[in-house]
Order: sequence, then structure tokens, then C-alpha cells
Amino acid sequence: MKTPLASPTEALAQQPVVKPQSATKAVPWMLGWLTLMVVMAVAGRQATRELNVFQIMEVRSLIGLLLLSPLIWTAGGWRAMRTARPFLHLARNMVHYLAQYAWLLALTMIPLAQLVALEFTMPIWTLLLAAAFLAEPLHRWKVAAVALGVAGVFLIVRPADAGVSPGQLIALASAVGFAVSVTLVKLATQTEDATKIMFWMLIIQSMLGLLPALSVWHWPSVAVWGWLVVIAFCGTFSHYCMARAMRHAQATVIVPMDFLRVPLTALAGWAIYAERIDLLMVLGTGLILAGNLLNLRRLPNK
Repeated sequence: MKTPLASPTEALAQQPVVKPQSATKAVPWMLGWLTLMVVMAVAGRQATRELNVFQIMEVRSLIGLLLLSPLIWTAGGWRAMRTARPFLHLARNMVHYLAQYAWLLALTMIPLAQLVALEFTMPIWTLLLAAAFLAEPLHRWKVAAVALGVAGVFLIVRPADAGVSPGQLIALASAVGFAVSVTLVKLATQTEDATKIMFWMLIIQSMLGLLPALSVWHWPSVAVWGWLVVIAFCGTFSHYCMARAMRHAQATVIVPMDFLRVPLTALAGWAIYAERIDLLMVLGTGLILAGNLLNLRRLPNK
């Protein structure tokens, strides 16, 4: 028998106890995020060969809601998804929807490694946003981790060699949007669990994308349906992993760990699409790994 649904006032009074921060507990969830995001990048490129980005995003949200249903039921059913922070969810998902659209669009225009590398200007914005709005401290190791990671990204991308393309600008815009989204997710985890955050993401984004998707709709082939299911699974549970990681560590710890997605995606691009990997790519990856090691360094309690 389900317990009666609490009023908004009672819900706020029954907020989850904030657990001690632990990078060790966050690492497994971030590994899940990294794996799913790399797979989704490959699936997204395959699907965009046939379908419009709006249609991919809509199908992804609808299938994702179906995939999330077991977790919703375990959490107490649909009634347990009620939130006292609807405007936070709405703001976060409007920003994330636009950032996701930009990311998928850029995926059709530039190489995988370059797309993800440009996305990793995001930690610069996240660092500043988390410090400004979440009062997270900027320890010197966090700053050093971001600096090394960004230096590695520039070695991989080398924008000075061929100028900045429209695809790169779109990827950069998506990075800013994702930084805002990550900051709002961290804010949401103070009172909401990962399942509820994912539920509202899928509901709101499916509503936002319905009309744009219908305007460009055509029935996908059997093969593309398979890629859409992969996108939905990875898109849904990658964000679940991120939300769980955010409950265990600060945003300025989590985001630099995500730098590992650059070399992983570069490897996928090389293996699947024969995208080039050279010495500067390897050096950039080394800097990214060094930044992550610094970021995971234990800091003395003050």
C-alpha cells in the first residue's frame, strides 16, 4: 500500500538528508555516464543520417520514459514523482533541450573527437556557475584540474589550424547550455532523487519537442529504430548516473572527471569512422588524465 502523498510544505520538510561528499562513491556512477555517452555519440551519428534531430530527440524522450518506468515504480509510482520545485525542473530542461539539440546538430557537422573536445569548455562555465550559485569552494587542485583539461582539449582540437567552423560554434553553444544544466541538476539533487530528476526531464522535453518533431516526422527504418532505442537507453540512464554522482560529490569534482570522455570518444571515432589520432591527440589525452588525477586528490579538511 502506497503512503499518502505529502503536501508541498511537508515534502520540503521531509527533504533527504544530505550525505557526506565522496569522490570514491561518485566514480562508478561517472564511469557509467562516460560509457553511455560515448555509445550515444555513435548511435546519434548513425540515426542523424536518416532522421531530423527534432524527431530523434522526441523519440528518445518517449522511449526513455518507458525505460525509466521500473525505477519510477520502485520509487513509489507516478504519484511519488510529484515535485515542489517545478520551475527548477522547467528551467533546467528548457536549457538542456536546446543544448542537446545543438549537440546533435553539431554531431552531423564535425568529427566526434572534435565535438566532444569543444564540449569540454563546459567545465570552465560549470566551475564559475557552481562557485557563484552553489557556493562550492575553488580549491587550487580543482582549478589546476580544469586548466590541464582545457589545455588538453586545445591540443586535440587545434582551432588555429583551420579556423572556427559553424559546427564548432554550435558545439561551443551546446557546452554553455550543458554547463547551466549541470549546475541546475546539482541544485535539484539537494531535494530531489535521481529518478525524479530523470522523470521530469523526459516529461518536459517530450512536451517541448512534440510539435517540432511532428513537423518533420517520417517513419524510421527498422535499422534506425534500433539506433533510437540505443539513444533512448543511453540518454536516459547516462543522466541517471550523472544525477547519482552529483549526490556524492560537488559539481567541480564531477565535471573534470568527465574529461575522460574526450579520449574515449576519439578512440571510438578512430575505430568506427577512421578519424585520425596523432601525437598531439595523445599529448592532449595525457593532460586530461593528469587533470583528473589532480581533481581526485584528497584535500585536507579546513
